Amino acid sequence: MDAIECLKTRRCVRSYKPGEIDRAIIEDIIDCGRLAATAINIQPWQFIAVTDRELLRELGSIADYGKFIADASCCVVVFCEKVKYYIEDGSAATQNILLAARAHGLASCWVAGDKKEYVDKIRELLNLPETYTLISLIPIGYSDTIPTPSKKSLNEVLHWDRFSK
Repeated sequence: MDAIECLKTRRCVRSYKPGEIDRAIIEDIIDCGRLAATAINIQPWQFIAVTDRELLRELGSIADYGKFIADASCCVVVFCEKVKYYIEDGSAATQNILLAARAHGLASCWVAGDKKEYVDKIRELLNLPETYTLISLIPIGYSDTIPTPSKKSLNEVLHWDRFSK
């Protein structure tokens, strides 16, 4: 799959089939996150690949809109040190992970982190120091379900030179 097709066909999927993901594929997906754009090359991230079934259930029970994490084969949890551009850096890494999962034929979903009340619970559950904050939870797995949400047309969001109504 080429990059443009990957970008245009990635969707958030919240339904997963049972099945393990090869460890080398998970490592490749996270390696793509590690190589994301980062302000001043600080690279403030840490990634935790959760594959333990009980931990996946716990993450799913903590995340208010992420119950489906319990059914994923893996959940990549992205944390960043609280440096100036941690949200931008962590978001870039998250997007790379989502796209890499799609490129490997896997389904995934971005579950919110930074502004959620469960940040400290997840940080403590996964044993991260207080200097790190949660950016995202990314359940990954195999799925037969590919949603097709409507998207705004290019004409609705593209402006040339200045904003126009």
